[in-house]
Amino acid sequence: MDTLFVNGAVFDGTAYRPGLSVGVLDGRIVADGERTARTQVVDLDGGLLLPGFVDAHVHPVQGGLERGRCDLAPAHGLPAYQETIQRYAGQHPDLPWILGGGWHQPDFPGGAPRAADLDAVTGDRPAFLVNADHHGAWVNTAALARAGVDRSTPDPPDGRIERGPDGVPTGTLHEGAMDLVGKHVPRTTHAELVTALVDAQAYLHSLGITGWQDAILGDYANLPDATDAYLEVARAGRLTARVNGALWWRRDRGAEQIPDLVVRRNAADHPRFRAGTVKIMQDGVAENFTAGMLEPYFDGCGCRTANTGLSFVDPVELPNTITRLDAEGFQVHVHAIGDRAVREALDAFEQAAQENGHTDNRHHIAHLQVIHPTDLPRFAQLNVTANLQALWAMYDQQMVDLTVPYLGPERTGWQYPFGALARSGARLAAGSDWPVSSPDPLAAIHVAVNRRDSQDVDQFLPEQALDLRTALKAYTAGSAWVNHADDTGRIELGALADLVVLDRDPFAGPPDEIAAARVRATYVEGRCVFDSSR
Repeated sequence: MDTLFVNGAVFDGTAYRPGLSVGVLDGRIVADGERTARTQVVDLDGGLLLPGFVDAHVHPVQGGLERGRCDLAPAHGLPAYQETIQRYAGQHPDLPWILGGGWHQPDFPGGAPRAADLDAVTGDRPAFLVNADHHGAWVNTAALARAGVDRSTPDPPDGRIERGPDGVPTGTLHEGAMDLVGKHVPRTTHAELVTALVDAQAYLHSLGITGWQDAILGDYANLPDATDAYLEVARAGRLTARVNGALWWRRDRGAEQIPDLVVRRNAADHPRFRAGTVKIMQDGVAENFTAGMLEPYFDGCGCRTANTGLSFVDPVELPNTITRLDAEGFQVHVHAIGDRAVREALDAFEQAAQENGHTDNRHHIAHLQVIHPTDLPRFAQLNVTANLQALWAMYDQQMVDLTVPYLGPERTGWQYPFGALARSGARLAAGSDWPVSSPDPLAAIHVAVNRRDSQDVDQFLPEQALDLRTALKAYTAGSAWVNHADDTGRIELGALADLVVLDRDPFAGPPDEIAAARVRATYVEGRCVFDSSR
């Protein structure tokens, strides 16, 4: 036996098993058997051993790049952003553009920062800073001028330019409008992508994450396709995580891109990295009114508008698209925030099942902010996994200021219905969407169970809370299943020893202390890839 974990509790991916000892031999789980001189005994010291977390929706390369660029995520409020940007600009005087992101929409009136405030700290250097959810960008006057964006520039079909009363762009670009400036930004190099991936992997391992689904592989939001970076790192033996990549479905093309996707899937064939998924972004986000809704948004005064958001893929074509992808053996991963987008995706998966019969492609829909109650049972009926970003299911400034007033009371009550999905028999997976929000699984699990991140705020729809076992299962066995990583996500004889050790047992403490747990060590196939003591 190579390693033996003793003196703690185990969550095996399905059940809580206090007092169980777990052995590892040649990278796989074995029974507690004969110890030899080379057996490393790991004293859990009352902590919890569980399968490695698997993030079913994350953007590691983007996260790694932002950590190395002008990272606004830790800051809040215009003065703090300006200080961070000015400091970064001063430290990098030779960069032709100031790039980065992570700003938060609630920190600005209407969620839209202004070019003038960016001009004050960037001068004549163009700046392009994406927001935390990557559905908008803050640009300065120099960037708008470089791109030729002015009052005569029309909004693209899949985006919107924030404008003043005179029609002049004010500095925020939503969705597809980001490309108007983004296409002029210097292209990120292959070396930068590799460095970002390696940095992100180390960070994710420190949080107990042993595998993930990269939710966009392709040119998107001014970032190039990272497939070659993954393959380089994997072939060099440096990719310790297990990764499935989701190939980006280009909105400016149709079914003619499917043969290209097949070629790309076949080229990404490595034991640590595969790309068997296609990612379709069906709508935007509620905060900028681009999430697809069955009924119109409200305005700030509580009156109905005419805006029901966007469907990035024509709802008439979406069923045919997903049916063809399913027939080609692709898993389809759909971004759907609004209740209309969720229904459009479910309708498409229903047609695929009717035409193709049962497959093992393991389709899933991510985000699921608003689900019409009549669609809740369809996840189980269609065997479509609900991919949860649980950290969002709480009252925060964005929810209070930019979401609730514009959804109205009925739809507010339909948000993030995790409990209802679980009770309906839906299969659950979980992810972070990092760098949109923190990649820490324990922070997300805390919110999934408590429906708040601290005792200082009210619970958000507490009837939709998950119990700890269900939340942990979603982030381990559920996400591993979505990734077709069937030898992982569980602790049982013969499974691969992708494991995480916590410094305490969340089952033994109060629910409001789940987020206080810390990762002591992370193992992939029995090898330690993170040790907090080092």
